[in-house]
Amino acid sequence: KRNRAITARRLHLKSVMLQIAATELEKEKSVRETEKQNYLSEHCPPLHVPGSMAEVQELCKQLHAKIDAAEEEKYDMEIKLQKSTKELEDMNQKLFDLRGKFKRPPLRRVRMSADAMLKALLGSKHKVCMDLRANLKQVKKEDTEKERDLRDVGDWRKNIEEKSGMEGRKKMFETES
Repeated sequence: KRNRAITARRLHLKSVMLQIAATELEKEKSVRETEKQNYLSEHCPPLHVPGSMAEVQELCKQLHAKIDAAEEEKYDMEIKLQKSTKELEDMNQKLFDLRGKFKRPPLRRVRMSADAMLKALLGSKHKVCMDLRANLKQVKKEDTEKERDLRDVGDWRKNIEEKSGMEGRKKMFETES
């Protein structure tokens, strides 16, 4: 029952939050619309179309002059932007060049035992001893027949000299059969 109540409360809170967010979005939308209307009324006066041809031509000339001024301003802004981006790229390149000039010191290999590492990581909580070699079993290596044969052969030159010539080949055939 308790889990159901918690889940129901969570769903109720979620729905309330969504409702509040929806109303906030509507308010923001209406505020943006009023700001847009205010800006347009301030910067774009209503257009009065005159009746005679000369007045229409004069109006077109005025509009073209305003368009040219706006284009010049836009061009100037673009040039300033390009100049500032170029300066930023140059500064970044200089920064990378400066970073590259200084050599970083080579890292030293530090020998630490497992106990020292655990002590450094865990601090005072470390109580277990990690002597890995103490837990290893002692294994005695037994001599295999191959290893004994290799030890008994001795110097390889003597072995080759024994097998050279007809006698050596004869011995080889005799030993194989």
